[in-house]
Amino acid sequence: MQTNAVLQLVLYLAVLLALAWPLGAHIQKVFSDETPRYMRWLAPLERLFYRLAGVKADEEAGWKGYAIGLILFNLIGVVAVYALQRLQGVLPFNPQGLGAVSPDSSFNTAISFVTNTNWQGYGGETTMSYLTQMLVLTVQNFLSAATGIAVAIALIRGFARKSSATIGNVWVDITRATLYVLLPLSIVFAVALSGQGVIQNFKPYQDVHTVEATTFQQPKLDAQGNALKDAKGNPVLEDVTTTTQTLAQGPVASQEAIKMIGTNGGGFFNANSAHPYENPTPLANFLQMIAIFLVPASLCFVFGRMVGDRRQGWAVLAAMTLIFVLAYGALVSAEIAGNPALQQAGAGSALNMEGKETRFGVVASSLFATITTAASCGAVNTMHDSLTPLGGMVPTLLMQLGEVVFGGVGSGLYGMLVFAILAVFIAGLMVGRTPEYLGKKIESFEMKMTAVAILVTPILVLAGTAIAVLATAGKAGIANPGAHGFSEILYALSSAANNNGSAFAGLSANTQFYNVLLGVAMWFGRFWMIVPILAIAGSLAAKKRLNANAGTLPTHGPLFVLLLIGSVLLVGALNYIPALALGPIVEHLQMAVVHH
Repeated sequence: MQTNAVLQLVLYLAVLLALAWPLGAHIQKVFSDETPRYMRWLAPLERLFYRLAGVKADEEAGWKGYAIGLILFNLIGVVAVYALQRLQGVLPFNPQGLGAVSPDSSFNTAISFVTNTNWQGYGGETTMSYLTQMLVLTVQNFLSAATGIAVAIALIRGFARKSSATIGNVWVDITRATLYVLLPLSIVFAVALSGQGVIQNFKPYQDVHTVEATTFQQPKLDAQGNALKDAKGNPVLEDVTTTTQTLAQGPVASQEAIKMIGTNGGGFFNANSAHPYENPTPLANFLQMIAIFLVPASLCFVFGRMVGDRRQGWAVLAAMTLIFVLAYGALVSAEIAGNPALQQAGAGSALNMEGKETRFGVVASSLFATITTAASCGAVNTMHDSLTPLGGMVPTLLMQLGEVVFGGVGSGLYGMLVFAILAVFIAGLMVGRTPEYLGKKIESFEMKMTAVAILVTPILVLAGTAIAVLATAGKAGIANPGAHGFSEILYALSSAANNNGSAFAGLSANTQFYNVLLGVAMWFGRFWMIVPILAIAGSLAAKKRLNANAGTLPTHGPLFVLLLIGSVLLVGALNYIPALALGPIVEHLQMAVVHH
């Protein structure tokens, strides 16, 4: 890697660690019923929420009750998001007069934002009113992130508690995650982004005069507004010259903040974090990257504190960081190497700048792409469809690993802890003793639930990809036939099932076929994983915590970190290498053949 790439990585990790450590201490207090002294003024508001909802804050539930409450809460969210999109045309805060969103797109978007995926098959500034952006999308950004934090905390309680029949109160956990963690962070971050130039207003879209006239072609229309066609049936085009441009406005900074803090990723604008109104400066870009990993990294420290051994949190964080560094090195090296055919053709450099913002360049764009797909964020400041074949394979594989390399808010930690259970089980098989993790025996029930949680997303990704490449409606969305077209479909299903939300932009996915297929993948990718994890939490909480002895595998040292990394990479390789070979690997070989 270039010196610039290494320096940016080191600076990023140093700032992240410096912020995540105190935030971890704050979150641990929030979920240990110790409202931090500096936030006790919010306690009356918290109690008011419980009274209005009829919640008894001191009553806890077992894992089944916790799971039922969580799923019902999110189902209500799906209905609300769907309904408000369909009614948007008659609701206020709609200065552009945007009409109702189509049923299939509303269905897809409702599931997308409730599951923390934020896959967007639409252009935000041309589809969603200000009310929809704020009351529907931004609110769900908070609630979906709070859901992930709640599940992670419930699983930590499973490890920390002894002979307990309960794992917490889901309504209290979601409320406290929103009120004491996500909301304060988002307010601070929104102010910081506004200072960098991210817009925050309710103005109608502005027509401005451009410095130069722009000429483009568009279909010529008859008096009835129908496109004219020539004798061969092709549309008749006419030149149009304009000296004005419409600039979209809106409450962007507030949505941008929770979009990153909550690892949501849904952009106010279609160009997402490549748009200058969402991400105007290199400093804003750096802050957004910090925001994506901030809560996931801090939850590792929360884990160590709550189980009574901070080394456990450091071990999980070390495994995540090592995989992340390797992935970033591979991606940035591929983009710096670029396409050798360009250099051979006299371009001067093979550096791959296609699809990248010049104000960020290759290094910052590669770092952002690695971060957003290592976390289940999905925000993009570069077009992933324009990455080199091997560069594009890195984000794809990061999602396919289960979004556990830091991962989403909450989901990254509980996903990695599932792999930790798998790692100690493998170690137990090798030495012939019952595996233990943090003093809890890992037995048949935990392993069955672990298998379900690990296998659900590969099944959804691979089965969904097979359906899409076989169906006529699936193939119709491919703009680039061949290996790259396959990569676009594989990326879309990997993104949906793992609740990431980013896309290879070459796939036309805003169709009934893809809206339904990806919606199903997003819902089951989220909750078919959450339910078995809560089952594991309930089972572990009911067990006694055993003392370590001479035969206990230490789960805080370098050996366990390597075993954990090996488990993550091995499962990812076994599940996805054949599919990756058909897409980005073949495309890379084709590029090499053309070059020679």
